[in-house]
Amino acid sequence: MSNPLLDTPDLPAFDRILPQHVEPAIDQVLSENRAAIAERLEQGAPFTWENFVDPMEALEDRLDRAWSPVSHLNAVVNTPELRAAYEACLPKISDYSTDLGQNEILFAAYRAVSERADFEALPVEQRRVVKNAIRDFRLAGVDLDPADKERFKTLKSELSQLSTQFANNLLDATNAWSLDIEDESRLAGLPESARGMFREAAERAEQAGWRITLHMPSFLAVMTHAEDRGLRETLYEAFVTRASDVGPHAGQWNNGPVMDRILVIRHELAQLLGFENYAQRSLETKMAGDPAEVLTFLQDLAEQAVPKARQELADLQAFARESGGPEALQPWDVMFYGEKLREARFAISQEQLKPYFPADQVVDGLFAVVGRLFGIRVRERDEVSTWHPDVRFFEIEDQDGNPRGRFYLDLFARANKRGGAWMAGAIQRHRLPDGAIQQPAAFLTCNFTPPVAGEPSLLTHDEVTTLFHEFGHGLHHLLTQVDAASVSGISGVAWDAVELPSQFLENWCWEREALDLFAAHHQTGEPLPTDLFERLRAARQFQTGMQMVRQLEFSLFDLLLHQDFDPAVGARIQDTLDEVRRSVAVIEPPAYNRFQHGFAHIFAGGYAAGYYSYKWAEVLSADAWSRFEEDGVFNEQAGSDFLVHILERGGSEDPMALFKAFRGREPSIAPLLRQHGIAARD
Repeated sequence: MSNPLLDTPDLPAFDRILPQHVEPAIDQVLSENRAAIAERLEQGAPFTWENFVDPMEALEDRLDRAWSPVSHLNAVVNTPELRAAYEACLPKISDYSTDLGQNEILFAAYRAVSERADFEALPVEQRRVVKNAIRDFRLAGVDLDPADKERFKTLKSELSQLSTQFANNLLDATNAWSLDIEDESRLAGLPESARGMFREAAERAEQAGWRITLHMPSFLAVMTHAEDRGLRETLYEAFVTRASDVGPHAGQWNNGPVMDRILVIRHELAQLLGFENYAQRSLETKMAGDPAEVLTFLQDLAEQAVPKARQELADLQAFARESGGPEALQPWDVMFYGEKLREARFAISQEQLKPYFPADQVVDGLFAVVGRLFGIRVRERDEVSTWHPDVRFFEIEDQDGNPRGRFYLDLFARANKRGGAWMAGAIQRHRLPDGAIQQPAAFLTCNFTPPVAGEPSLLTHDEVTTLFHEFGHGLHHLLTQVDAASVSGISGVAWDAVELPSQFLENWCWEREALDLFAAHHQTGEPLPTDLFERLRAARQFQTGMQMVRQLEFSLFDLLLHQDFDPAVGARIQDTLDEVRRSVAVIEPPAYNRFQHGFAHIFAGGYAAGYYSYKWAEVLSADAWSRFEEDGVFNEQAGSDFLVHILERGGSEDPMALFKAFRGREPSIAPLLRQHGIAARD
């Protein structure tokens, strides 16, 4: 039987991939890659880009082509069979990666390329590949003695499995909880779209009434609109105790021991490599110089943001009291009264805006916006196989009709799909041996409310910005003009620069010229009314101080957790979070809050000791956007410069050099503070 993961079609054959294909395919690719590498090293010098580095890139690309669809399917159609196959391969891939990273002969070959007299004559992206590889060999422990190498390999394999266990626990805990309601009075305040969603969930479960779940569209609807305070508290407690030692499923799928062990392993790995802590190790592949620099950046932002956040909370508390609300706001009250205050202050709500943002229309508008900015066209193709009927597939062309990339768009929440929104690379741009270009492809995933009862999916404005955000990542991956796979698209981009294009693209969701391309009532076709747009703009800085300190809380917690870890004391996860909250949080959560047990970004994603990247990238994106504020929202030259200096260059050059090439100077923090309504200090 042919294995669709081993075939080399243009795109993954999602209609043919089965769990039983996974392990045999990965075993075969790993075995053949090992043999090819050994054969090349036996041939010996000379080692050049053409006869050594480029073939190594091709081998890595072959593994990526086999593994990326498996990894993606595990996130979007998670089944017990697929999960088992995926997890069986994790230690094998980890061992393979570590074996290569610790191969001294392979390391010497890359160094030989870097020491050639003609090395500096190579294109910048090829030099970057070699330099990154040499750095990564050292970070993989190539210089360790044999016993430490073996220890390093064992720890890396365990860490890979623990990260997956964390994500699985969170997914299982999220899926396990639901609340069935038969008394409709408990749904007071909830819009009809939310009630319809709950009704359909109950019908699927063959239950009467309405079913509320912890999936994000359901959770946000209740927290934002439900007048029943007890219902909000019930949902809040279930959400913030997922995968923990407390709450409705206390002790089941508990991520506590998983987190403890992850931190122990990361610290030991860092120390094996000669770093004091994992925060230092993490920053080796980022723009920031050291943890102290990051800490200073975050604390400086906090000093400027906390006073605004405290005032915003005081205003919210006063409003809640005047509205007959509680004397002291609790976390399950903040979104509810926040939405009420937004409505009272700006005469605007997310529900008012939703009719103007039907999902399909927003998607078309997004394509129109990036088309004007970057001179590209997006076309849908229907004949491509996908993993679910809701998934759509698109191709991007430049103005001359040349292909630039392809992507899958999976917009809606469903069971067995990981929560959140993300972009992941499916295929890397790469120049093939025959000179042809392997076109890049991407997965773009969101968890919006699906169409209900024949009505279209209507997005909140927040969801519109989420879609633009993820598509910014997508463009970074797809519009690359770099031919070396390991630095094309988002590959090789410093982690604290990778959010620049995504946060940058969000700005067009607030501009009249952009919204006029797609914001129209789904029934009447009426464009977004001027007064509604002006109220939307006026509300942009609403509670931005509270939003900023929340992100600073996450960033400081992440950094300090990895910087201050002491194996003699243990992880101190809750203590660290409590200390950070005392310094920056403006509302104290209840003792049962276990936010950290669901913090997948740092325990199951790539943001460990790097969550600050979101705030640093906001500095970059706000400053990049300020050029369009100066030159025009759709200024052709500014759009072209962002395309050429940022999107097309991927990870091929230093991100600060690329930013300066676009902006003409180093980044300034002032535009970010201005965007959040915070006065910059003299």
